[in-house]
Amino acid sequence: METRKDRFNRLASKRTNDLINKIRILGNCSNKSSYEYTEEDVNKIFRAIEKELKLTKSKFSSTRTKFTL
Repeated sequence: METRKDRFNRLASKRTNDLINKIRILGNCSNKSSYEYTEEDVNKIFRAIEKELKLTKSKFSSTRTKFTL
């Protein structure tokens, strides 16, 4: 029987490797002889990626902020 820790290790490893591979593939779009893009296009891509990374990382945080008046 697979433990919760084993399941986390299996899924997190696979998903992390899949994500790293997709980021490498995204890097192929940097080939200026095949694609045309602006610095703003690149900034939009990386802002979106950084935003999602920050949100996802916060899900792993054990500290939750509570609202107070």
